[in-house]
Amino acid sequence: MRFNSCFDWLFGVLMVKQKKIAIYGKGGIGKSTTVANIAASFSQNHKNVMVIGCDPKADTTRTLFGKRLPTILNTIKNTKNPRLGDIVFGGFGDVLCVESGGPEPGVGCAGRGVIVAMKLLEKLGAFEDDNLDVILYDVLGDVVCGGFAVPLKENYADEVFIVTSGEYMSLYAANNISKGIKKLKGNLGGIICNCKGIENEQIIVESFAKRIGTNVIGTIPRDELVQKSEIEAKTLIEKYPDSNQAKKYEKLAKNIFENNSYSIPNPMDDDEFEEFFINFSKI
Repeated sequence: MRFNSCFDWLFGVLMVKQKKIAIYGKGGIGKSTTVANIAASFSQNHKNVMVIGCDPKADTTRTLFGKRLPTILNTIKNTKNPRLGDIVFGGFGDVLCVESGGPEPGVGCAGRGVIVAMKLLEKLGAFEDDNLDVILYDVLGDVVCGGFAVPLKENYADEVFIVTSGEYMSLYAANNISKGIKKLKGNLGGIICNCKGIENEQIIVESFAKRIGTNVIGTIPRDELVQKSEIEAKTLIEKYPDSNQAKKYEKLAKNIFENNSYSIPNPMDDDEFEEFFINFSKI
């Protein structure tokens, strides 16, 4: 490819820059819902996207594909030499969907499934597609297991966003996740506030973000349309594209894609976190 000027060269570099994003958060915080709707928003803005579910529940891509996918771990058990088409599936907006999977509850290491999945995807050339604009990893963040650090540790992801609400356990998990990001010298792009409707929620989350040295990249309000769309195994972007909630996801996706501000977080120790959270009960 030839460029006629420095500007053309720079534009070409920017055009081929691939975003590799890991989304972490406490189990049940709405992380998978957020990831699926971000991916759907990207696809509707003419971006080529791959979503890799790294949660043992294997439910990240359900609303993108319309039903649960066969996981990589299950495919390996049943297929001697799996091909890329056996583990990567096209979903809404041509989003490429992958689920790593995990062992049955109480059996084996869930994080190990992430390691196996990443290695197989790499072996089969899934990451070599130059047409991909965004790769999104949905990663469970409240499990103490090295496997869940794989997207960052093995450089599959370049940047991290943490999903949290203003609830105690959600923020506690977010603080712990930021400890892991700091240890791995990861690039934290910001906090995603997925609201649960508690009092002073946005103020709490914004204060938390500031305290650990980052900012809130976007806020998603609580909305019953999300559950209604998930009942039909669809993203809100597909089911209710003209809703105000869809606009919130679209704005979040835009903020994430255009973000170029990162930091290594400065998490609180447990005593500092307790003091931080208790102070909001006095408001």
